[in-house]
Amino acid sequence: MVRPMLLTRPLIAAALVLAPVAARAAPPTPAEQAMIAAVTREQDRTLGLLERLVNQNSGSRNIAGNKAVAEMLRPEFEALGFAVRWIPMEHTGRAGHLVATHKGKKGGRRLLLIGHLDTVFEPDSPFQRFSREGDKAMGPGVADDKGGVVTMVAALRAMQAAGTLRPANIEVFLTGDEEDAGTPQDAARADLVAAGKRADAALDFEGLSRVDGKDMGSIARRSAQSWTITVTAKSGHSSGVFGADGDGAIYALSEMLSAIRHDVPEPNLTLNVGMIAGGAEAALAADEAHVSASGKTNIIAAKAIARGDLRTLSAEQNARAQAKMQAIVARSYPGASAALNFEDGYPPMAPTEGNKALLEKLNAVNDTLGLPEMGALDPMKRGAGDISFVAADVPGLVGLGPASSGDHTPAETVDVPSIWRQARRAALLMSRLGAEKR
Repeated sequence: MVRPMLLTRPLIAAALVLAPVAARAAPPTPAEQAMIAAVTREQDRTLGLLERLVNQNSGSRNIAGNKAVAEMLRPEFEALGFAVRWIPMEHTGRAGHLVATHKGKKGGRRLLLIGHLDTVFEPDSPFQRFSREGDKAMGPGVADDKGGVVTMVAALRAMQAAGTLRPANIEVFLTGDEEDAGTPQDAARADLVAAGKRADAALDFEGLSRVDGKDMGSIARRSAQSWTITVTAKSGHSSGVFGADGDGAIYALSEMLSAIRHDVPEPNLTLNVGMIAGGAEAALAADEAHVSASGKTNIIAAKAIARGDLRTLSAEQNARAQAKMQAIVARSYPGASAALNFEDGYPPMAPTEGNKALLEKLNAVNDTLGLPEMGALDPMKRGAGDISFVAADVPGLVGLGPASSGDHTPAETVDVPSIWRQARRAALLMSRLGAEKR
């Protein structure tokens, strides 16, 4: 039997003294104090930049508008010592991507900062201007993601003021089509994927998620992938249905969708049917956002189409779901045959150990700033995003941008104080990560 160790009085006293010290958060270093002060000092400048960006329309399909936003940001990064380049993407139907690179000390960790220039609001939207009421600011993209971009810039300015930017190796990648990716997708995201392979950590500056008033850290995002089922069947007079001519395309499609609903769902997976049409004729429009059908009640349906999306948390879950769906569609249906096609979409960002370690480091920053610990957000509460394209190659953390409400609607509103909180968090986190050895 191992006897319990007896502590002498001096050892007991030492333990009592050291215990609270170990639990106490490390205070900000002088450099970190300088970063905290710089974020506060630059608030008016940061909000001025946000207003200018928001007032320039940059809907995903507005090529000139996205280029204009990029040109507004170019001098901001150049003033911080970044080399800025523009990657044209007009061959994909979109404007392009802004990339800014800061070369620091050799051997330090390489950080990839991700955001986007575009918004969901095209030039024909009535929602076009920035406005502010106290601690709330409204406007197209004021949060998603122009608020995230100015938070990134504010954090980098704070690092420059404190001297922690100079040794840091940072690549900023701002896509011009996050809300509506160009095609082919492989071309639209090739440069971002390459940037992920160069990096040691990726930080995504889309919005901060909050649950019950508490800031949350995001270490996972689910995929987003569209699918289409097309069914063709023997047609004929309705009096012959269930006979030699079979059941028709609509019955067959209904059976498929019922089986998919019953057999495919599992935790962290959703599968939505967004559109359906069937009849003597049915067609999916070129924009893939409309379906049409025609026919009569006394004609067995010859064609049916369904279109929806699939969201999963891992590549393995995605492959498993697709295989189940294909097997269901391949079953025998009286008088009908079908095809299921999946389109390129956003891959999943699984909750890896590397991602969890980044959240732990962010929580160490929270300790220093006197902020509450951030728990990991349920991935069901967050949509897909660009960081997912690099998630297979580099640990990542999502949600370094500000808190907001009404995103993607004319009620989009950013919580202004959260910009300062997020900029301080990001500045300290990037400074600490950048100082680590690879």
